Order: sequence, then C-alpha cells, then structure tokens
Amino acid sequence: MNGERKEEGVVNMDVHNEKLVYMWGYLPGALPQRSPILSPLAVRSTVYAWKDVCGGGCGFAMAISESGKLITWGSTDDLGQSYVTSGKHGETPEAFPLPTEASIVKAAAGWAHCVAATGNGEVYTWGWKECIPSGKVFSDPSGAGGMEKDVFERQNLFFTEQGSPRSQGPRSSGGSGTLSGLDGRGSKDESTKRRRISSAKQAAESSSTGDETPSAFPCLVTLNPGVRIVTVSAGGRHTLTLSDIGQVWGWGYGGEGQLGLGSRIRMVSSPHPIPCIDSSYGKERDAVLSRGGMTSEGQGFRVPGTYVKGIACGGRHSAVITDAGALLTFGWGLYGQCGQGSTDDELSPTCVSSLLGIRIEGVAAGLWHTVCVSADGDVYTFGGNQFGQLGTGGDQAETLPRLLEAPSLENIHAKTISCGARHSTIISEDGKVFCWGWNKYGQLGLGDVIDRNVPSQVTIDGCVPKNVACGWWHTLLLAESPT
Repeated sequence: MNGERKEEGVVNMDVHNEKLVYMWGYLPGALPQRSPILSPLAVRSTVYAWKDVCGGGCGFAMAISESGKLITWGSTDDLGQSYVTSGKHGETPEAFPLPTEASIVKAAAGWAHCVAATGNGEVYTWGWKECIPSGKVFSDPSGAGGMEKDVFERQNLFFTEQGSPRSQGPRSSGGSGTLSGLDGRGSKDESTKRRRISSAKQAAESSSTGDETPSAFPCLVTLNPGVRIVTVSAGGRHTLTLSDIGQVWGWGYGGEGQLGLGSRIRMVSSPHPIPCIDSSYGKERDAVLSRGGMTSEGQGFRVPGTYVKGIACGGRHSAVITDAGALLTFGWGLYGQCGQGSTDDELSPTCVSSLLGIRIEGVAAGLWHTVCVSADGDVYTFGGNQFGQLGTGGDQAETLPRLLEAPSLENIHAKTISCGARHSTIISEDGKVFCWGWNKYGQLGLGDVIDRNVPSQVTIDGCVPKNVACGWWHTLLLAESPT
C-alpha cells in the first residue's frame, strides 16, 4: 500500500490508497444492539491499517493488519463462541493474543477452531481441543473451566444439528422451500453419521479428566523439520495447511475422509502429509496436458500437475487445486459436494473428472457445497443447494459441477470466491461483488433477509473490492478507496 497508515493511532496523511474493511451478516458483538447487519458497513479502527480479511467463525470476524497482527471483533459470549477462539472482542477490532511476535500472513476459522500461519512458515492453532494436535492442549489459566464446558456442549449440539437441513425450519426466501429427492434420500444416512459422530465425541469426552477444559489456547503446531506453511484452511473439525513446496498437511477429525488418507480415520492427532499427486506424473506432465486430460494406469489416474497451489475446507469435505489447474476433492459426499457424480464419501483426493481440460484457479467450500472459478472467469458450483447456495436458480442439489449462467454474470469474469456455511460470494475482475444463498442474517449484504438462488450484486460505492472472506454467518470485504 502506498504511504501506508501506521499503527499505534498515527495516521500518515500521505495515504494514496487506503484499504477499508466492510462487514455484513451476523456479528452480534459488532453493534450495540447485536442485530444482524443487512448492508455493507465499514469497520472502524483508529489503530490498525488493514492488509487482508480472513472471514472468521460463528459470530466473530478476523482480519490481518498491515503490521501482521491478527485482528478480531464481533464476538459475544452468549452466542456460544468461547473467548479462547474469538478473542472476546466486541465492537472494537483488537489484536488477538498469539504467543509469537512474527507477522501473520494467513488465518482461517472453522466452526470452533482457528489456525494462522506466520511469515516464517510457522502455524498456530487454537479452539476445540479435538481440532488441536495432541500434546498441545493447555488448561484455562483463568479458571473458567465451567463456562468453557458449557460453551463447548452448546457448540457440539449446534454443530451436530448443522448436519441436516431439516433442522433449519422454513426457508426465509419466497421459493418453494422443498428439498430435492437427493437431499431427502440422504436424511437417513446423515442421521446415522450424526449418531456415529456423537458416539465418538462422547467417548472422547468420557476419557478426559474433569480438570481439563474443552478448549486449547493458541499453540505452535509441530511439523517436520524444514516444512514452511504458506496458507491454511479450517473446516468443521479439521484443518488443512499448504507448504511452500506445494505439500498438503492435515489433522483433526477425518471420519468422512476429509483428511484424504484413504480411510475413515476419526481423529488424526498430529499433522500428516496428504498424498494428492502421483510423484511419477511429473515426467509425463507436458504430454498429458497436451491431451487435455488425465492418463490412466490400471484402475487409477495420474493427477495433472506437480504440486498443490490451493486448498479449501468445507464442513466435512476438502478440495485442492494443482498447479496444472486440476481440482481434487475428498470427504463427505452426501449432497454431492465432492462433485464426483455421486453421493459417496471420497476417502482419498480424487480428480473432479468433469472439469478436466478446464484450468481451475480458485476453490472455496461451505458446509455442504463447493464453488470454483476457472482461469476464464467461469464459476462452477456443486453440492447441497437447500438455500440456493449454488446460485443455479433452484434448490436442487448438484453432484457434478454446474456452470453458472445467470444473467447477472453475463460478461462477468470472476476472480475471487469465498463460501460461508450456506452462502457464496465472488468478486469479478472489474470489481463487482455478487452474493447468493442463505440470507437469514443478512449475510448477502442486500439490505434484507430473503434468500437468493441466483447471484445478486452487492452495492458498495466509492471503493474497489480486493478480497472477500465469508464467515459462517457473515461476510467481510477488503476494498481500496482512493483519497
């Protein structure tokens, strides 16, 4: 940023392009009345200059300042989000207390855990102890164990309920409100999966001592020597990180295959490399790409590319992009969110074959859906669509990637994408912002609480959008404003 604003409350009057952050949706502590924010509202800070937005979890927002501090705000105790995760910061954006002086370059929040990467390649994580690598759980020094346990139990109950759209009640949109046959058929399987998850959680809780709290304070993640992490992603209860050489590492809950290790490993308690690319592929890379697809070897496939360049975590599924633009997905598939043409879980990273020959540049994942953007600026969506989060004009789930051809996106070249739990957002190359999906809390920024099943443009005057990051129930936008 030219003539960047200095922190500690000192403003450089020679600023040319001031970076602004806008928020909308449900951030209960961001306003005195704790009401949803239905239209973009500028986040005010006299102390911090903005560098990037990171979304946030349920009810709190995260951003990064120019000096590399992780900034949080909007949290409140009665939402069920503990201060260990959110920072207990309300209307005023404040630096989250991390045990490092290194600059934060990337951060992400899942349902109830967070992860951040520093400029020197280290990773810190905190929140639900089941999401934290073993041996890194600490007791609450404030002695607030009782409160934390209550918060944890409420979070656990709510996340379990998130598994089925039938627990959500009537839709707020004017649409039919009916679920597709696919979604209806999946309800029994989903109920069984929820019972399995609940049993596993009860077993884990019963094995812990009464002195332990269910939350872990920020701690350094132990990785192999020489591993430097450049970006991070957090799902419902799992975490993916990406190293500077394009290797994916993951840990946390893997019961649906979201850790891509080839089996239903319920809990991976230390970071493990996730095999995404056949190392032998590099020798034939140019030949394979010239044919516009993959080669087969027996029953298997070789993945186009030599390393991973992008990662995304959904509620219980994951997606990665290779340097050749191939999209791979793995994890829970009940609503087609893996894009493989079925509702099966994918236990290992698997190429989305219908997109072969299309260079994918970006991917984002929500609770039940996935959105990706191609090098040509086209948007593809697949997975659950109960609230219009696919943007296809209906509520039918899609098990294969579907190109969005909404009139609002005509001649629009999408560049940046992000997903909340049940809503989606893009920024176009010419700086337009579009949102669609669930809008109960105003997370679409359109001035109302009506769901949208097609992309709708968000009005933000006087600035140029640069990045967007969705939390579960809210949206953050980084913009640049010439002065």
